Amino acid sequence: QVHVVESGGGLVQAGGSLRLSCAASGTGFSITAMGWYRQAPGKQRELVASITPGGRPNYADALKGRFTMSRDSAKNTVYLQMNSLKPEDTAVYYCYVGVWAYGAGSSDYWGPGTQVTVSS
Repeated sequence: QVHVVESGGGLVQAGGSLRLSCAASGTGFSITAMGWYRQAPGKQRELVASITPGGRPNYADALKGRFTMSRDSAKNTVYLQMNSLKPEDTAVYYCYVGVWAYGAGSSDYWGPGTQVTVSS
């Protein structure tokens, strides 16, 4: 079982910054990917950024230059630095973790989400 927890959401004014964190915990698995999705009210969940072990972050085109994803592999933790935030960035941000476990194969786990609200 993999436990995923996000933190760092909140209310910020347009132009401000926030840093989200996502930590995966548990035993008996290897992480194959970690990433961030977001879902605004009335909209579908969309990819924000993702990263694989040993790889570089992959960003949604519209967010390149404002959002930066980083990781601490030793802590099974990823971060999302969000700068120059806009009201349209308002959404629930979800972290996902792709894992592989011997005997179980590949699985995806999701955190409960963290609310980001950008006021104009």
